[in-house]
Amino acid sequence: MSQSYDRGLIEDFSRWREFEAGMWAWIFHKFTGWVLIGYLFTHIAVLSTGIPASGAETAVLQAGTDVYTQTIVSLEQLLLVRILEVGLLAVAVFHMLNGTRLLLVDLGVGLESQDRSFYASLVLTGAITVASVPTFVAGAF
Repeated sequence: MSQSYDRGLIEDFSRWREFEAGMWAWIFHKFTGWVLIGYLFTHIAVLSTGIPASGAETAVLQAGTDVYTQTIVSLEQLLLVRILEVGLLAVAVFHMLNGTRLLLVDLGVGLESQDRSFYASLVLTGAITVASVPTFVAGAF
């Protein structure tokens, strides 16, 4: 005999309060992974369009390189780009720390303290991100 459970509607956002640390760790890890994949593909696309194709004349290559360099330098001076870089750092650091935590759990290390290690990875991510803000934002002004 099978049992059925009333899981409620997916639109019932009050269910999010029922999530425990393990579920949030899973959600954040998947989200940060997708953000990193999106950044990787965007980064590759931008870099591949920056320099003319091989076989171009030296003057065209130099002009293309100069335009690309000027574009990157001007983007780096924008505060929004600096803030996005800090966000990218936060995403990468959390994904790395949580991935290490998951690896250790899979190896049987820290099984009894998974929640605490998840919270520790969040706190450490926040500390590293906050400590890096002056480095990223310094050149924007």
